[in-house]
Amino acid sequence: MARRWIAPWKDSLERPVIYHCLSRVVDRRKVFGPDEKEKFRTLMRMTEGFSGCRVLTYCVMGNHFHLLLEVPPMPAGGLGDEELLRRLRALYSEAFVAVVAGELAEARRQIAAGHATEAAVIGPIHRRFTHRMHDLSEFMKTLMQRFTLWFNRSQHRSGNLWEDAFRSVLVEDGVAARTMAAYIDLNPVRAGICEDPAHYRWSGYGEAMGGGARGDGKKARGGLVRAWLADQGVGAEDALWANQTAKPYRITLLEGAVERTVETVDAGGVRAEKTVRKGMKPSAAKAELAALRSDGATGLGLGQMLHHRIRYFSAGVALGSRGFINDLFRGTRDRFGPKRKDGARKLRGPAAAAVGQLWSLRDLKNE
Repeated sequence: MARRWIAPWKDSLERPVIYHCLSRVVDRRKVFGPDEKEKFRTLMRMTEGFSGCRVLTYCVMGNHFHLLLEVPPMPAGGLGDEELLRRLRALYSEAFVAVVAGELAEARRQIAAGHATEAAVIGPIHRRFTHRMHDLSEFMKTLMQRFTLWFNRSQHRSGNLWEDAFRSVLVEDGVAARTMAAYIDLNPVRAGICEDPAHYRWSGYGEAMGGGARGDGKKARGGLVRAWLADQGVGAEDALWANQTAKPYRITLLEGAVERTVETVDAGGVRAEKTVRKGMKPSAAKAELAALRSDGATGLGLGQMLHHRIRYFSAGVALGSRGFINDLFRGTRDRFGPKRKDGARKLRGPAAAAVGQLWSLRDLKNE
């Protein structure tokens, strides 16, 4: 497998590291029903709590999933004992955590008695787990393996569930992250499963709209706040959802969720309209958009592009401003041939609506 593209600034405290991750079931069979989707979401949240990574939004479909995942650096100085145990509780049983807590307590007694140093006895205990934290590949490995084990047991099957490890695209905060979040949350609309992305339970937006004031509903809203406002230094602050994120994000989703039709002409010259992309009825969407925009609120204005499946979002290596892509190119210059002078490539095809706002590291000639 080719080397994965990891942000050269992955340990930076100043620059967010965000990836769009995608994987499909072997043979692309649609095997995920409501129970499977719910289990995937549960394991995703458990892995999130353990790893220190943050799910900004997601969508679990019948044969694949999308994640917009932020990978912050490990806190300076590492984790304290209590924080380590808290994270372990997100993924492991209380019995398992109690064993680790006992190991830590015994190690602390040895240190207090002068029989050992912290580096000698505490460090190894922490490293058994922390090497899997704040890491893209380890997050995805843990999530996909745990789901495979559960799925295989429930379906009385064996073997690999996924057609490949996973694909990832590095995403700049700002316009790229906002666009990618909307693209992910619009998956069920593009697939014709629902008209309104708020009605799909197994997505970040559906969870944000349907979840309660605590738990995963709160996490989903916080993740979308971070996706929308990370370039402004805002964290995953769910309290900002109602006043700063919900309206512009809804506008963007509506722009991408409107049912699309094209005019057709048959052999006899008769003109008719044909639906080419399912979604919300134009009259209903326009009425809601007008109400939302009455106070000047705006979305991204990329609705036409968001109707389509965009290969750049899953195979473009990186997505962002021209400066972001060229910075990445310079930081990974050894991966390119001597003839290539810069990194930024214009988007083509349905993605051309974003030309001037978004660029890709990879030139996809058929898109």
